[in-house]
Amino acid sequence: MALEIVAGRALAPYVGMSLYTWTLIIAVVLAGLSLGHWIGGVVADKTTRPDRWVAGGLSGAALTAGVSLVALRLVDPAVEGIDPVGHTGALALAAFFLPSTLAGLLAPLLTKMALDATPPERRGRVLGLMFALGAFGAILGTLAAGLVMISLVGTTGSVIIVTGVYAVLALVFWSGRARFAALAVFGLAVGAAALSPSRLWAVHCLTESAYFCIRVDDLQFMGREARVMALDHLAHGVNDAKDPQLLLTPYVHGVDEIVRHRLGGQLDSAFFIGGGAYSLPRAWAVPHPQARLAVAELDPAVTRVATEKLWAGSALKVYHADARLALKTLPADVRFDVIFGDAFHDISVPQHLVTDEFHALVAARLTERGIYAMNVVDKLREPLFVLSLAETLLRRFRHVELWMDLEAISQSEKRTTWIVIASQIATNVGEIRSKYGFPRRWVQVPVKRMVSHVGAEKMVFLTDDYAPVDWLMRDLLLRRELTE
Repeated sequence: MALEIVAGRALAPYVGMSLYTWTLIIAVVLAGLSLGHWIGGVVADKTTRPDRWVAGGLSGAALTAGVSLVALRLVDPAVEGIDPVGHTGALALAAFFLPSTLAGLLAPLLTKMALDATPPERRGRVLGLMFALGAFGAILGTLAAGLVMISLVGTTGSVIIVTGVYAVLALVFWSGRARFAALAVFGLAVGAAALSPSRLWAVHCLTESAYFCIRVDDLQFMGREARVMALDHLAHGVNDAKDPQLLLTPYVHGVDEIVRHRLGGQLDSAFFIGGGAYSLPRAWAVPHPQARLAVAELDPAVTRVATEKLWAGSALKVYHADARLALKTLPADVRFDVIFGDAFHDISVPQHLVTDEFHALVAARLTERGIYAMNVVDKLREPLFVLSLAETLLRRFRHVELWMDLEAISQSEKRTTWIVIASQIATNVGEIRSKYGFPRRWVQVPVKRMVSHVGAEKMVFLTDDYAPVDWLMRDLLLRRELTE
């Protein structure tokens, strides 16, 4: 189970993290364990030395777990051109199927050894104990990897620890030297903990947190110094070194221009759902130094990197918590002119941030002229999730608008980043041209017309109980031409 948790972090820089990623990882690990259990049961009936088979299985698990990250790097170039689901499945199979199979080999063999050493009248108790120990080990591995190992030593360090534990346990069964094994495990854990995550996985991450593999790259754009922040596999924001208001990311620039138009440059307060590169909070802090700007960023490491490497500054109120919880726990009288939802990572969407219950909370936190804006990646034509989101928002807001960057759309475009605007007051124009920065043009697409064209029966009202976001966006995961 420890390796299964680590697998999620290991795959994230290649394919991101979503419900589909975890589904495929769990399926691959369970498939490997199932095959291993079956093979182990067959072997247990035939062998007279199950301890040797256990030692061999542990040795094989150590070897295959140890090369799992190498397998990812070798296989990824060969499969990155296929759809995201196939890409994720291929990587999971290449890296984690064999370690799971060899780990699954052990349970039947160890159970057979325990039963052979037990009087018949006590075998039921022993069998129950073996199942309990297996479940306890799975719980311990899950907690150790998720709460301790990944945060302290990173993905590679965690794989080293798992590999070392397998190897040392193999030594126990090859030699029976339990005292040596205990000392070796302790030494391995201390050595791995002494290594920094950045050194362990320097190829991919500047910092590896409990949530993301964070990378910052220098960028020369039109002769200007800039830096881009990547979270896992996705470039999440670009900041210009000298001019905070020069917004290089199109959807961030679009939200800035729409808010400028709607509020006439008078911004008193804003709440940002997701910090990332902190591009928009950084930009708005310049012309509105007295504005109350608050950010809910789940990952403290993201905030630290944005501050240290992307010139984000520190004059912001930052809540390192889930945005829904942060909004809910604010004092009852706190309201904002703008709430900007920027917590969506490509096609990975936190479902609890798109439901009617969450929209009710957002609406209650906006001023009378307040604007709720968000960016959503979906298909250019028949964007089922975006339209379902818009229909859901209309229960809490009088006006919901969809905007797109017309300059970024071509005849071959299959997907785009939509800007969704919800408020009690409509934007009084259908097109906005950029007044600052790049010559971009955003146009408003009528929601009702799109819903009528696509078919209202295909829309889903999104609630905490039922929000099938991944199903609504399935084409982006299953059709290769929509993933590029």
